[in-house]
Amino acid sequence: MEISVGIIEDHKDYRESLTYLLASSGDFVVEWSFDSAESALANSTHTDVILLDINLPKMSGIEAIVHLKEKHPAVRIIMLTILEDDANVLKSIQNGADGYVLKKTNPLKIMEALRQVYEGGSPLTPSIAKQLLNIFKSGAPPPESDYHLTAREKEVLTRIISGQSTDDIARELFISPETVRNHFRHIYEKLQVHTKSQAVAKALKERIK
Repeated sequence: MEISVGIIEDHKDYRESLTYLLASSGDFVVEWSFDSAESALANSTHTDVILLDINLPKMSGIEAIVHLKEKHPAVRIIMLTILEDDANVLKSIQNGADGYVLKKTNPLKIMEALRQVYEGGSPLTPSIAKQLLNIFKSGAPPPESDYHLTAREKEVLTRIISGQSTDDIARELFISPETVRNHFRHIYEKLQVHTKSQAVAKALKERIK
């Protein structure tokens, strides 16, 4: 089954190379590509995943996340950028991005990230995952941010933030994937969220640990 992809990237050469790369792989179909968030919001159709550049003319990619999710509620969004500073990472995740991958990432890794997010994962390059964990661990949590998570649920949440897949978490914690998914459900219920990206955003914003 092909994964449908939309691309929002203002650099023409990079946008065209991404389109060619994905189209030639046989696993993806690029439904559309635009050079601005405004064009995408006006003309895009639903896709499984959107590759979204942060530094766009006029409306930034970070700002566009919320509007794209409103137009296409089921879409998964991967931020594709040269930037890896804490502010951009945190704001993107808080706005609902499902993954964050650097443009210098190996093209095969970008395709792997698309597959991972399509399957419900939260792909992050190692340097981005490290930054998120550093943000997550810094500062004191406010008293109301515990949410009565168990020690195991907090451990699973930390691994979600680091971008690990269900299978990775299961393997490293020596539990079944179904047990991991049960932990996900309990975490979502306690945090009052519905997706991994919402859980990550809430954990980072409220320093839940």
